[in-house]
Amino acid sequence: MKLNRNLLASALVALSAAQALAEPPAPDVNKLVTPEVVQEMRDIIGAEIVRVSIEAQNKRLANLEQSKIDALDSQWKAERESTDKPLIAATLSSPLSVYLARLQGKSLGLYAEIFVMDKNGLNVGQSSVTSDFWQGDEGKFQNTYAVSEEALFIDEAEWDDEAKIWRGQVSFTVLGTDKKKIGAVTVELNLTELERRVQAGA
Repeated sequence: MKLNRNLLASALVALSAAQALAEPPAPDVNKLVTPEVVQEMRDIIGAEIVRVSIEAQNKRLANLEQSKIDALDSQWKAERESTDKPLIAATLSSPLSVYLARLQGKSLGLYAEIFVMDKNGLNVGQSSVTSDFWQGDEGKFQNTYAVSEEALFIDEAEWDDEAKIWRGQVSFTVLGTDKKKIGAVTVELNLTELERRVQAGA
């Protein structure tokens, strides 16, 4: 009888641990990402360093052929697995990347990642190393810069099993001083943290 009780107790402990690590229900992204949340992101991305950095890369990489874009993307992916990372190092050490990394840090866990793209969909700066260098074939670019100056794209929530949080990407077109589109930005939100703040009234 004692053995059975011990087994039952162990099973209950294991079940509690499994439940604690289980994937919680997905948050309502459209409810959490309010116009106020979006405006706050637009404000920080409206900084001059963002505009100047995008415009400089647009000028430097003007009329870039797709083959060159593909080559840069392939180089980036190869460098992720290599000890020699000239393209990644140059991008991460740029003033824009430093600015974005500071924004991520100052958000105290709300912003999981931020990256800015030029008119070609290539990264201009990012708060951390992204999986690829070219975003032009993805919804974050095709549903923003490729659409209009006012375009906003809120992607579906994704469960991060390693960090045990829900993540969600919010992307929108970035404008120049003339209000014409020059690039795009993606801000990946820690939706679990955002939901906690909303519930706490923060």
